[in-house]
Amino acid sequence: MNYKMIANLIGRILCVEAVFLLPSAGISLYFREYDTIFPILISVLLMAVIGILLMKPKYKADYYPREGFIAVALAWIVISVFGALPFYISGEIPSFLDSVFETISGFTTTGATILKDVEALSKGLLYWRSFTHWLGGMGVLVFVLAIHPTAKGSGQSLYLLRAESPGPEVDKLVPKTGTSAKILYGLYIGMSALQFLLLALGGLPWFDNLTTVFGTAGTGGFGIYADSIASYSSYEQTIITIFMTLFGVNFTVYYLLITGKPKQALRNEELRLYLLIQVVAAGLITADTYHLYPNLRQAMHHAAFQVSSIMTTTGFATVNFDVWPEFSKWILVLLMFVGASAGSTGGGIKVSRILLMIKSALCERRRQLSPRKVSVVRMDGKLVSDDTLRGIWQYMAFYLIITGISVLVLSLENLGFDTTLASVAACLNNIGPGLGASGPIGSFADFSDLSKVVLCADMLLGRLEIIPFMMLFAPSNWGKH
Repeated sequence: MNYKMIANLIGRILCVEAVFLLPSAGISLYFREYDTIFPILISVLLMAVIGILLMKPKYKADYYPREGFIAVALAWIVISVFGALPFYISGEIPSFLDSVFETISGFTTTGATILKDVEALSKGLLYWRSFTHWLGGMGVLVFVLAIHPTAKGSGQSLYLLRAESPGPEVDKLVPKTGTSAKILYGLYIGMSALQFLLLALGGLPWFDNLTTVFGTAGTGGFGIYADSIASYSSYEQTIITIFMTLFGVNFTVYYLLITGKPKQALRNEELRLYLLIQVVAAGLITADTYHLYPNLRQAMHHAAFQVSSIMTTTGFATVNFDVWPEFSKWILVLLMFVGASAGSTGGGIKVSRILLMIKSALCERRRQLSPRKVSVVRMDGKLVSDDTLRGIWQYMAFYLIITGISVLVLSLENLGFDTTLASVAACLNNIGPGLGASGPIGSFADFSDLSKVVLCADMLLGRLEIIPFMMLFAPSNWGKH
């Protein structure tokens, strides 16, 4: 195990986090929130000093899959703990566990909150809370690789990219990992800027605009108002609906589009299924909730918004969908598990996994009926390896086990079946709001400390897709060989 290199990487990430926390002090100064500036600067100083100390020792640039997975899992825990410091030191979130919960929810783009009165939070910390979505959406390590690739020229940085990027299989867009990371962040920044511009044209104030873009781009969903974005205009909500859907698409599709390969991009099977599910789900919910709204347009508007918000695991809300008919609510619960596309900023199982599991099951059925016939699984015309399929079924096995254990622990709260299952689904799939007590107008504030710890683990497991986080706690992985 290359401990020094892992420490160096975590040190670099802490320094990056310190730099990104600094604007929060500027926001506090702008809004004359002088009591918040000192806690933010103290947190920046701690991150920077510890980061620099971790970067001091010299190391050998050797990264392999084991180091990649462990470094990514450890880095996400570290940035979450240090990212919680300004909330705790300022006293705006008095409990350190609650501060960590809020920060993990931010970085993992979950959007679950322990805040009952989010509007009481200072603007500087509201900014930091929302910015954690944007930074965590594409990945903290992807950003570090974009500005300074690890193990230059060796290709070993790909292990970090694979460990942090969501989906069943991650490949570089171009031969160099650092260049791939730059392309990903270039697309990410460009789409974020476009959304900011369109919302600005609708008259949304700059602070609301910025925090909303952070939540949309990272598919996180932290709002700065108690009603999420229900108070925004129909135009602003429509723009957010469109961009939530766009950020839930595999970024490889956008790369193909900008490199002049539109036919290849539009042949993407995952993209077609992703859009089909959204359209069908929105249509069914519109028909089921039509009687709740003055006209068909409003029913379609809210149905499309909530379907996009839940399926992309963003978690914004325009209405309290907890009062919708059972049929509509359970469509949303099913969408929580499906999730967005692989290679997007969204969470969940991922549409590509669902599609490959269906194809794999059909392939096995064909083999049973015709044992001598060669049956293979293809995706976008390409052969899917047995290793990829085994990885998907391994992921699903762990996913079901973790879901079951988490539901059992939360059942001790006696909050009801809907709340318990939806809360686990909301955190493990990085969505945010669930149903009942953890619904769009509720919070996780009244959950026990044990439940909060379990849900924190679920959020990290969901964002890192289980394997990296589990490898971190396997003693055999910490040996020399």
